[in-house]
Order: sequence, then C-alpha cells, then structure tokens
Amino acid sequence: MILYHGSLEIVEKPEVRPSNRTLDYGIGFYTTSSARQAEDWVKRRLKECDAMVGYVNSYTFDKRALSVLSCLIFDSPSEQWVDFVMRNRTQVGYNHTYDIVYGPVANDRVYASFALFEGGFLSKQNLIAELKTYRLVDQYLFHSQTAINYLTFIEAKRVQQ
Repeated sequence: MILYHGSLEIVEKPEVRPSNRTLDYGIGFYTTSSARQAEDWVKRRLKECDAMVGYVNSYTFDKRALSVLSCLIFDSPSEQWVDFVMRNRTQVGYNHTYDIVYGPVANDRVYASFALFEGGFLSKQNLIAELKTYRLVDQYLFHSQTAINYLTFIEAKRVQQ
C-alpha cells in the first residue's frame, strides 16, 4: 500500500513530533492514501507560510502492522470516532496508547460541523449523520516509532504555489 505525507520538507525518515496545535488523532506522523489530499495540504501550507516549494512524500506501508500493533480503526464517522477526535482536540494532555489510528480526516467543513456540535447546536447523532454525507478522505496516524518502522520512503514530489 502507498501512503502520502504533505510537508514543506522532504521527509525520508519520519518521526513522531510534538505539535503546537491539537490534532484529530493526537501527536505523531500523519499520512493519507490520497495523493491529492496530501498535495492540497501542501498548497494550503505554502499559502499560510508564504513559501514557494513543498513536497508530497510517498511511502510503502507494510499492512502487517495492522495485525501486530495496537491499532484503532474507524471505517466511517461514528459516535466513537467523534468522541476520540474530541478528546484529542479538547482534553489538554490527552495521550492515547495506540500505535496506529486510521479513519476519516476532519477537513474544514467537518471542523465547522464539530464547532456546531461543541456549541450544543448539533447533537452527536445529527453530527454523525451530516458527516456521513461528506466524501471524507482517510488518514493514518503513526503514533509510535514502532509503527513508523512499517513505512519505507519511496520519493518526494515537488509542489509549488
């Protein structure tokens, strides 16, 4: 399986890095099976940082990791997925013990729906129903170095503004 990581850097040796913001699945190395999603992320970062060049890094992923490591898999938006994302985004110091987390990526439209849920304007059931109408891209979080060891760098493709 091929996975992609959008970055302003070439990332031949991924690592778990702390973040300066809260993320859907916690700290770690994020990838997606969508090259388009990774490229779109790079283009957003280029605009935000006023940078000229970024990269879509690609990796082979040894899926055997899913059967030997501690993994949390969300095939679609669910009550458990909402709860997990909310814990990671709102509970200061929250840190789970999964090596890999897989599931939908919360894009800008999804964040707006989450904000309505957080504000009490949307029930959890309505949030999930709404999210299931979106075409959501996937994401894999590699939360431990053990998990990252199942990735092998292939190449980095340049992305420009």
